[in-house]
Amino acid sequence: MHNFAFNSAKEIRYGQDPVLDALLLHFMTENSLEHSIDPENATPEQIRFIVSLDEDSFYAPCGDWMLHFLLKARLDESLRNEYADQWNLLVRTVCAAVPKGPARRRILHLCRHKFRMTLKAPILIPSRLLKRMLTIFLALSGIPDPFQETKRAMNRRAQAFLESSFYNRLVNVCPDEKLECVRITDLRFELDLLEMARLLFFSTHKPFWTREDPTNGLNADDMRKSLERVDFSPLRTLFATERGSLRILYLPRASGGILMDLKVVRSLLRQGHRVVLALKDGFYFDSPTVWDLESDPVLAEAFKDAYFLQSDRVTKNELLQATREHALVVISDGTRERFNPYRLSVTFARAWKECDLVLAKGEAYYRRFIGTSHEFTRDLLVFFCDAQGKFRMFFKAKPPHVHKFGADAILAKADAIISQMREARAEGKTVIFYSAVVGSIPGQVKTAIEVLNTFVNHLRSRLEGTFIINPGEHFEEGMDADDLMFMWERVQRSGFLNVWRFQTDADIEKSFELMGKRVPPIWAGKDSTYSTGCTKEMQIALSVQKRQPELQIIGPSPEKFLRRREYGVGRFSDVVVAG
Repeated sequence: MHNFAFNSAKEIRYGQDPVLDALLLHFMTENSLEHSIDPENATPEQIRFIVSLDEDSFYAPCGDWMLHFLLKARLDESLRNEYADQWNLLVRTVCAAVPKGPARRRILHLCRHKFRMTLKAPILIPSRLLKRMLTIFLALSGIPDPFQETKRAMNRRAQAFLESSFYNRLVNVCPDEKLECVRITDLRFELDLLEMARLLFFSTHKPFWTREDPTNGLNADDMRKSLERVDFSPLRTLFATERGSLRILYLPRASGGILMDLKVVRSLLRQGHRVVLALKDGFYFDSPTVWDLESDPVLAEAFKDAYFLQSDRVTKNELLQATREHALVVISDGTRERFNPYRLSVTFARAWKECDLVLAKGEAYYRRFIGTSHEFTRDLLVFFCDAQGKFRMFFKAKPPHVHKFGADAILAKADAIISQMREARAEGKTVIFYSAVVGSIPGQVKTAIEVLNTFVNHLRSRLEGTFIINPGEHFEEGMDADDLMFMWERVQRSGFLNVWRFQTDADIEKSFELMGKRVPPIWAGKDSTYSTGCTKEMQIALSVQKRQPELQIIGPSPEKFLRRREYGVGRFSDVVVAG
């Protein structure tokens, strides 16, 4: 095997060595993660909503040490143990759910074939192997959720504990020490911080929902004092008053514990923050799922005031509207496995992108977030109780170069353009918006912008008394298609447009002529109908025209745009032509 070395997963790049490129693609395809092979996976652009990656970066949803052995196809003892843990977990689950007989034997023997094949050539991420074996088990057994009753029992125990005087003593007792403060707001902050520390700490104590009598032999005051040994300083930084109201993405871990998580969420809401809580889309052992909210009366009551976003492909506008109108929004992450950005829903990816902080509970998130050299696009706070019963908390800040284009900043940019349009109309000018291909031709973004700018400058030199909006002049580094479409829709629906012009093939030919170049083959016959962004804009244009019949739409006929689907998530390049 070709020999290569890396100190961290972050160092691995495509394009440096064709042999390495082939190995990376082999790894991705064997783990069913490659978008170009399986479009059900997230696009590279959607992955970059979550993971801070350069264009040529490689990302695998596992820890650095594991990736090291998987790429070398070396069955190290630690990797063998990981595989064994997954196998044992599967066997316990199957044996508990399926009675002895041919059905159980069929499932276990089929999974054993998959397991042995993996050990011979260990390139499958252990969690991906488990996902495959679980899919086999669920399909052959016909059992949609073998943990359903177990999870209901966990939720029932947790609810009983939360209603107990022990819990009240554990969390609500005033602090013994005098809190130093100069202002009432300072005292309020200190109390919020203390409550948050207690809630996070005790939300990881599994006996509270796994035992019928979890408080037997325990003393609430002694348990509360054990918090003194924990460093909660990240909370003070993250929730500092000057940061204001935050959008928080909350990732819970287990049923039962989810009710404790809701106590954390209620505290965050009372402090003025907004929360999006993500549940699993289907069976993943004791993890709560979106379906549990309907089938479990305890959860249904606990979440009765939450708003559930049912679509797994919400737009940026729909997500922002939901978080504006509802303090607590519940979504599905779209998966039945640990954290895997390649399988996460569009809704989850957008929720991550729009949030300020991710609160993640569970050791699995420690492996995915902290146990990797990769950086993520949002601040991360991971907390869990380890195998020795010790509370652990880890903070990982987003890298300094990652800039979040918040909704307020994008709207301010849109409003500045609208103000210019208003002034132009007041001066009697005709306001024109020009929609053109930017990224729909792969590898041609730079050329597309040059074509766009050349033609708009040509129009400005020819058309007197006009104010022409060129989208290419308002792009800022870091803005993606979601940000731009969100901004431009506000501009386009402002009511100040007189003419909406869509790029034609003649426009493109004229641009190349003005540039002193011949039209390259890849551009021949192209126009705005080849852009999924322009397709979205044509739909908006027709909607605006119904309200403003005087709006003039120039360019290809609307019917020619209908062959295109929704623009790709976070990407400038095109989505495939339907059919």
